[in-house]
Amino acid sequence: MELASTAPFRRAYPHQPAHSLGFHSNVPPPTNHLAQSVRSLLLATPPLPDAPLLRATGGWSCLSPARWCSYRPMADSPDSGSRPTGLPWYVATSQVLGLACVVITGVWMGHYRGGYAWDGSAHEFNVHPLCMVLGLVFLYGDAILVYRVFRNESKRAVKILHAVLHLIALVLGVVGFAAVFDFHRSIKTANMYSLHSWCGMVTFILFCLQWLLGLSFFLFRWASAQLRSWYLSLHVFFGLVLFALSIATCLLGITESVIFSIMKEYSMFAPEGVLANTLGLLLVGFGITVGYTVTREDFRRPQHPEEEALSMHFKTLTEGGSPSSP
Repeated sequence: MELASTAPFRRAYPHQPAHSLGFHSNVPPPTNHLAQSVRSLLLATPPLPDAPLLRATGGWSCLSPARWCSYRPMADSPDSGSRPTGLPWYVATSQVLGLACVVITGVWMGHYRGGYAWDGSAHEFNVHPLCMVLGLVFLYGDAILVYRVFRNESKRAVKILHAVLHLIALVLGVVGFAAVFDFHRSIKTANMYSLHSWCGMVTFILFCLQWLLGLSFFLFRWASAQLRSWYLSLHVFFGLVLFALSIATCLLGITESVIFSIMKEYSMFAPEGVLANTLGLLLVGFGITVGYTVTREDFRRPQHPEEEALSMHFKTLTEGGSPSSP
């Protein structure tokens, strides 16, 4: 049995454009059984959110009561593809500052501290600050920024990139901790006695917990919509707090390192001391730039209408709630 012609729908809804019906105006109505099954499924499911609102913003709209749905591309939305003024400059500034932190750390440990090795010597210790600055500061900050940089890409793809960057940071953190513990073991020095080490361990443990919770809540999506909504604000807040703690821990480590290595020359503006102080200022600048960029309201990633509509419709189907419920 073939589907009925769309002409009655056009007569019933004269104010609707042709493309808002079940099919585009230049595509004939479907005649196969698959199309009939899809239409039956649409008729059996609850309606999507208010059609006039979605027609105004782009996304999905439906013709009630038949619930024929159409999709309006994001290109029709005034916010599509737009980028807030100043955002590229803040992102570029953060990348310059972050890369400068990594390079200066590499130069400090490579030139002034003798280079890198994995033999239990002081050269193995040098792996620790490089891994921590690269992973738990630079990559951590970039993982936070992906939701501001990739504004119009698939949200799931951005989530995966966010998780992967954090995973790389986590691996670098493990390597950094292994380096310093192995160095202390080889020279028979106690571990975890300084404020720097305490702050670093607390930050890293909370970072691992934050990553696991974010992975389970937002990527695998086992939790309900209400639970994800409740945890989202905590995830964002503690993400920024841990980012700040990572930078603060690095500052403690810089101070501890220069006191242990060049205590006598430090007060005489030794080049190594000046370089270490410069690294500290750049770390602070990177943290401020990233923090400002991700907390500025007009830099937030826009909620795309199709994502919002599909999310609310999924919630309606799975939890029996209203599409307009929070």
